[in-house]
Amino acid sequence: MIDKLIEQLTYHSDDPLIFSTSLFLFMFLGFSLVYFLLEKKLTWRLIFVTLFSYYFYYKSSGFYFFLLAVVTLSDYFLAKGIYHYSETKGLKSAPCRWLVLLSLLVDLGLLGYFKYTNFFAKMIADCIGNNFQPFDIFLPVGISFFTFQSMSYTLDVYRGQLKPVGSFLDYAFYVSFFPQLVAGPIVRARDFLPQIRRVPEVTGEMMARGVWFVAIGLVKKCVISDYISLNFVDRVFDDPSLYSGIENLLAIYGYTLQIYCDFSGYSDMAIGIALLLGFHFPKNFDTPYISASVTEFWRRWHMSFSTWIRDYIYISLGGNRKGKWRTYVNLFVTMLIGGLWHGANLNFVVWGAMHGMALALHKFFRSEVLHHDKYYLSHGIKRFMAVLLTFHFICFTFIFFRNVSFDKSILMIQQMCFNMHWELLPGVISGYAYVMLLIFLGYMSHFIPKVWKEKPAVAVLQKGGLVAQGLLLLAVIYVVIQTKSSSIQPFIYFQF
Repeated sequence: MIDKLIEQLTYHSDDPLIFSTSLFLFMFLGFSLVYFLLEKKLTWRLIFVTLFSYYFYYKSSGFYFFLLAVVTLSDYFLAKGIYHYSETKGLKSAPCRWLVLLSLLVDLGLLGYFKYTNFFAKMIADCIGNNFQPFDIFLPVGISFFTFQSMSYTLDVYRGQLKPVGSFLDYAFYVSFFPQLVAGPIVRARDFLPQIRRVPEVTGEMMARGVWFVAIGLVKKCVISDYISLNFVDRVFDDPSLYSGIENLLAIYGYTLQIYCDFSGYSDMAIGIALLLGFHFPKNFDTPYISASVTEFWRRWHMSFSTWIRDYIYISLGGNRKGKWRTYVNLFVTMLIGGLWHGANLNFVVWGAMHGMALALHKFFRSEVLHHDKYYLSHGIKRFMAVLLTFHFICFTFIFFRNVSFDKSILMIQQMCFNMHWELLPGVISGYAYVMLLIFLGYMSHFIPKVWKEKPAVAVLQKGGLVAQGLLLLAVIYVVIQTKSSSIQPFIYFQF
């Protein structure tokens, strides 16, 4: 019995701990009990949550949790040094600059080694004509997220926008807080640190919203994303040549919904769990597929990431302060770096480059051709056509985002150009009836106004209290059990 318990609590690479597993549900129930028993004991509560967060990361990525400790220790003390020298010698002094550079070297060095060593080594090998054998380097789960989060803290201190936190425990709590640790949202220190030392107060409205977000996140991830992925999308993307153009097209529509449901589902659960513990996270998705431009899309998709690269890359490059053409170049370079952040692969570079070009072109036509300001909103048929065009551009770019090789992306495009076979559409729909129904319902729910679904649902859950909230979670868990696969399906963004 004890051996089985130890086995269950030990890290296994093929069975990571994620929000949608039954193990996490039981662990979270036990965690919550201890958490609220420590409600008035601030220091012990912070220690308990931090230790649980490190264990959560261990169950997700093994002994690579020491990287989390390295980033936390280095940035905590470097930020202290930056602030000290800024007070005595000024923000632009040499010691401040060197300490910021050291912080960036630690954070980006770790990220670069684990994420980009094979990518750049292969490029060098190709240039000199050598046969490259990839190094056996494991990519720790969530390393991109916690390094970016910690990096923003030191940069904010250097810019004079934030004073360093006084307690190392507070900073360790902030960087490691388990709901957003492995896949975001990327929470800024200035938003989160003031919440740490408050007594956790979970109002009835917060409880209802938290349960709603957890429930809707489970449905998105386990019912919609996993089902359409395993039963249709993955099959087509694994070998596009075996399927007609119409099947490739439907798989692209399916993946566009899958990645949204997978990633926003994780964000919903993270936000919901944080609310149940008395913390507020920023919104990370806001119905991105109703966007009428690529610019609007990035205001609605992975919002914590898009604002991060805006504040720390785009603005650092000069933003729109150095002339029109430099602005377009800055947009392109920012999204190119954003593509590389997602992965060390030519496909991600192409994906980022396409988004960068689209952002620059949209800004040019909006300001130079149409003479609209940035607050202009189209209406009626103009907006409908703009949304349709933007959505299909996003779908097209996801061809490169999803495929593991550039050749497969080109093959998929060729299938849709030269091997479409529209006559197969009725048979494909009937053959994958449940998949197509879920895709249809997923998109329809996406376009339903938020005031028609979230607010009424939260109001009902708040009025119904714990009984209604418990019944909703039980119903969702039952549906998840009926539809889930036998193997664990990690969240897509665990690999970034």
